[in-house]
Amino acid sequence: MRGISRPGALSERPFRLLWLGQTTSAIGDALVPLALTFAVLDVGGAKGLGLSLAALMGTRAVLVLVGGVWADRLPRRLVMLGCDALRAAIEFTTVVVIVTGNASTWFFVCTSALFGAAAAFFSPASTGLIPQVVSAARLQQANALVSLSRSTISVFGPAVSGLIVATAGAEWVFGINGASFVVSAFFLARLSVPQRERDPGKAFFADLAEGWREVRSRPWVAAALVNFSIVNIGIASYFVLGPLIVEEELSGASTWAIAMTGGSIGGILGAMIALRFKPTYPLRWSFGLIAFTAIQLLGLIPPLPAVGLAVLALFTVASIQISGTFWNTTLQERIPEHVLSRVVAYDWLVSLVFMPLGYVAAAPLADAIGTDTTLIGLAAFNASACIGILLVPSVRNMRRPDTYATPDERTQPIGSDALKEANPA
Repeated sequence: MRGISRPGALSERPFRLLWLGQTTSAIGDALVPLALTFAVLDVGGAKGLGLSLAALMGTRAVLVLVGGVWADRLPRRLVMLGCDALRAAIEFTTVVVIVTGNASTWFFVCTSALFGAAAAFFSPASTGLIPQVVSAARLQQANALVSLSRSTISVFGPAVSGLIVATAGAEWVFGINGASFVVSAFFLARLSVPQRERDPGKAFFADLAEGWREVRSRPWVAAALVNFSIVNIGIASYFVLGPLIVEEELSGASTWAIAMTGGSIGGILGAMIALRFKPTYPLRWSFGLIAFTAIQLLGLIPPLPAVGLAVLALFTVASIQISGTFWNTTLQERIPEHVLSRVVAYDWLVSLVFMPLGYVAAAPLADAIGTDTTLIGLAAFNASACIGILLVPSVRNMRRPDTYATPDERTQPIGSDALKEANPA
């Protein structure tokens, strides 16, 4: 395991511009969920809110693979600029509609769907762009800095949003978010990205199939997607069953707020650790740390006091943050640049499908077999998924490129005979 290095990614101007844009848009993103919730509730009640959230998540899930294909076909910076322009237009239109008193449930459903579509294109493009604008040695630092800014902003976002909504109105929050996308686009427009070679135009489904072949040809990627599908159900279930349990057995909302605060702090601490901690075998740490999600589920049987839940949330979210940084960095280092966004899109699809499944299935499952049994079963599945993936040799033996003895080893695809010799099981 290698030691500590300084987070110098911000000293590189291309990444600094990207980070400034991402951080600015994160400010608006942190404010909007609360404002959107109350704006929709005012015109459509709980049913309208459910439809809007379903439109947001559903559109993103349906289109994320399309976004991955186009992020590999087109300059990724151009894709991100288009998404920022669309999202700014949506938010400024929302301001006008609210101010003029023309807001309706279907307006928010439509804008949520458009917002989800933009996110479906933006996420694969942004993950693919990072290795194009920062040196390889600072790639993990770059990913950690993006996570750190978002985690820090998310701690204060809901409180600030609530204050703005209460004193000035929800339209101000949407206006701020629209402005944040304009600023993000300004920084992206100033960003100079080296031209990359792109394959001659192929049919859309041929491009999509090529991305899937890249996933299947790498056991460490395929195994990770299976792991994520299981773990995400457990994570989602915690956020459904947790509030119900603390409402019945503890002091309800105040306890849950303390627990969530612990998670917010954990997100910041995890990103700070990921800035500097560079293990030789990143995926061992990545999937080993995810096992904390199982411990967090068991912390509800019976529920720990508020401080205990907060501590568990802190360690769990910190672990997820560190794990995500190691995972994204490994993808960016190992997947060929011309197909990276498509592989990232398949990764995103797992979260967009299985997280909602966990949200929907948790309560009915608890009603059918009991809450404690459900939590124990989910914890067992999460722990088994983390143990199982570490039995896959290409996961367990994956090393950071800068730890190889020779330059040839650094560029050799994982799973080759050369790396099998360099990384004995």
